[in-house]
Formats: sequence, C-alpha cells, structure tokens
Amino acid sequence: MGTWGTGPFDGDAAADFLAELAAMSVDRRLGAIRGVLSTAAAERDYLEAPQGGMAVAAAALTAAARAGSASPADPAYGPELAVPTPPPQLAVLAVHALDRVLAPDSELAELWDESGDGGREWRAVLARLRTELSGRAG
Repeated sequence: MGTWGTGPFDGDAAADFLAELAAMSVDRRLGAIRGVLSTAAAERDYLEAPQGGMAVAAAALTAAARAGSASPADPAYGPELAVPTPPPQLAVLAVHALDRVLAPDSELAELWDESGDGGREWRAVLARLRTELSGRAG
C-alpha cells in the first residue's frame, strides 16, 4: 500500500486520481468523481485497494467542494484544483462509497486494520469525512 499518511489524499491511488482530474477540464471533473464513487459503491465483490483509495479521495473532493463546507482536505497533500459545487446526491453517493470502503471485504480497510494505530486513525479520518458529507458536522 503506497501511502504516506492517513488523510484522504495520502496515497498513490489518490495521487493518480488527482493527476487525472488535473488533466481534464473543470466541467468534466464532477463526472469523473461521480464515476469513481459509483464504481466503489456498486462493487458487490472484493473492493481492491486502488479503487478504495480513489473513492476516498473522490469523497473528500465532494465534501470540500460543497458550499459552506469545512474542507477535510489535507493542506499539505490536498489538491489545488477547482471542482464545481456538487449536487446533494453526490454527497449521498460519496457516503455509500465510504461505507463500501470501510466494509469487511475491502482491501484498503484490511490493509489499514493490519497497520495497528494507523488503522484506527484512518477510520477516524473517514468517519469525520462521512459526517461532513452527511451534513451532521458540528
């Protein structure tokens, strides 16, 4: 697992996804984010780590792009790219994708759980992100 931290953008899969987004026009970025979230949320078999990492990054981008959001983006590794304000349905899809990433048959969750304290911290990061997307942030 190529990671350097527990944040949503602190891994190779997230970095690759951000590079893809940066290479496309702003008006296509929400569609790409929706595609990554849909793929993760719809996976009924084993969710591979790269897909999970991209889904976490896509969920964080969705949360950060919402109007009035307290951005969950990591200031050191977070992206510096514009994302249009997403529709509310995209936040719902992002929550479903995060739930799938956190499920028992998710490689990313397994890898983080094997890392001990890092796994607990990673799950806490995703829980805060899920709360932000659900609109229950206080």
